[in-house]
Amino acid sequence: MSEREPAFVIVTGMSGAGRSTAAKALEDLGWFVIDNLPPGLLFAMAEEAGRVKLAADKVAAVVDVRSLAFTTDLNAAIEELEGRGVAVRVVFLEASDEELVRRFENVRRPHPLQGDGRLVDGIARERGILREVRANADLVIDTSNLNVHELRGKIVAFFGGEDRPGLRVNVVSFGYKYGLPVDADLVVDCRFLPNPHWVPELRPMNGLDASVREYVLNQAGAKELLDAYEEVVGIIAAGYTREGKSYATLAVGCTGGKHRSVAMAEQIGSRLRDRGGMDVQVSHRDVGRE
Repeated sequence: MSEREPAFVIVTGMSGAGRSTAAKALEDLGWFVIDNLPPGLLFAMAEEAGRVKLAADKVAAVVDVRSLAFTTDLNAAIEELEGRGVAVRVVFLEASDEELVRRFENVRRPHPLQGDGRLVDGIARERGILREVRANADLVIDTSNLNVHELRGKIVAFFGGEDRPGLRVNVVSFGYKYGLPVDADLVVDCRFLPNPHWVPELRPMNGLDASVREYVLNQAGAKELLDAYEEVVGIIAAGYTREGKSYATLAVGCTGGKHRSVAMAEQIGSRLRDRGGMDVQVSHRDVGRE
């Protein structure tokens, strides 16, 4: 291998969750991408990329479940790469069963693992095969509520900047009534704070409005939560960095994902940016959903 190993990303995940879109986004960013690569050939690809310095040392491989003995092969290939000094990052694309069914029905094609069974049978079988891969992934992206442009934006945000510092953190607000974000690494619950929904003049606003922000942040316990959570995230971020984890998603929840979680997510994001050493983005999953 060359003295400077390439940045090596493996893109995998559920069929229909957007692997091709992610691969195209990486290509547009100047990455050298190979699609449908068997796990057993990953090291050979990395070795060749390092030898000829392909694509400015940015190489990605798309691996899917159709490879026989997928989980064993992929885990073994990753261990071989890391054992030989190649820095590997695994991106796993996820989506809900309902959304995957809708996508397959829209394109009128079967799931690659459904065989003679139903579409949902193929999805369930794939989830079982990929369970360990998902658990060990560096970055999990839930595409259930993303269109192709939004997914591309996430890939660009994570991989588009060469000079971004340290851990890349996505702080996302959400509403518990709509379910937990499946890609969350850490979750904080803001439902103990009084709900602006019950204040008539604040109800139509959201946590991005100054009046709502001031109401939420002035409640008993809000500052204490922010202080404590900032310290906890700082400790965890340092550990993630030591362990080679490059990405983290922090989910901040309230009942509807409109008031408290939005205001608190914005504050958490601001505090983490001020600490330095992290590239922080804030998004609001459920604003406008009501």
